[in-house]
Amino acid sequence: MGPGDQIQIKVYDEAEMTGTHVIAPDGRITLPMIGAVQAAGQTTDSLDQILTKRLLALYRNPLVDISITQFRPMRISVSGAVRRPGPQQIRNTAYDLASNNNGTGDSNPNLPTLSAAIVNAGGVTRDSDISRILLKRNGVVQQIDLWQGLTSENAPRDMMLRDGDAIFIAKRASNSPIDPRLVATSTLAPTTVRVRVVGEVKSPGEVNVTPNSTISSAIAIAGGPTDKARMEEVRLVRLGENDQIIEQKINLQQLQDNQQILDGDVVVVPKSRRSNFIDIAGQVIPPLGVLLNLFKRN
Repeated sequence: MGPGDQIQIKVYDEAEMTGTHVIAPDGRITLPMIGAVQAAGQTTDSLDQILTKRLLALYRNPLVDISITQFRPMRISVSGAVRRPGPQQIRNTAYDLASNNNGTGDSNPNLPTLSAAIVNAGGVTRDSDISRILLKRNGVVQQIDLWQGLTSENAPRDMMLRDGDAIFIAKRASNSPIDPRLVATSTLAPTTVRVRVVGEVKSPGEVNVTPNSTISSAIAIAGGPTDKARMEEVRLVRLGENDQIIEQKINLQQLQDNQQILDGDVVVVPKSRRSNFIDIAGQVIPPLGVLLNLFKRN
């Protein structure tokens, strides 16, 4: 136990000694007729013995029961390839700490797990390498591979966190086997991805779509194509490795749309008259510069 933990002390048949206490910053609790007692660093059993010994001077055969009703919030930090890096404060319950005995736990956003901390940080970015996650605890750094959790049935369970842990998610190298499309549909990714739809749609601009959405879905959220749209020459513009801009032409009139949208993609819907496409292209150039800067920030 430590400062900030909330404990309940019951002394049977002695109501004035029964109550809930929060361990003070100096590690002590104050009880009626006993005074200050050092609680930080004790277990419930050891504190039980200390109080029983002190109460023997006041009561005959005191029966003491101590339980932890709420642990102090955990303070951790998440940095690297996540949307919202920075410090976090995670509520820690008695159930959570009991599950922390073996260092692992279920992937539950309500528990202080590694994956929950990543989700609280907005999820991983598209250039993240979830096979190289560094966890620093008490000065010791260990590498954790969450990619196995997506690709292997025998992957290790999610890791429980402890107060003071620091997490760093590395960026993906150009030769990495990590598939960003699979990561984008995992629970580690943001719940929505940002896509810019420009050209012949009814409501051009940035839209939010689910991670497994297609180009057609993004166009639909942008109001759908106008009557002048040339759907057989829709272009998908994406920022690739080493900040290279990749452009792909897709025929949405003839082919089934199974192209998965990724965070930061730009969808261009040109006009039906090819001579006017240069006007649409003029609308695309500025967003690409913004897109490049956006990825550098993320």
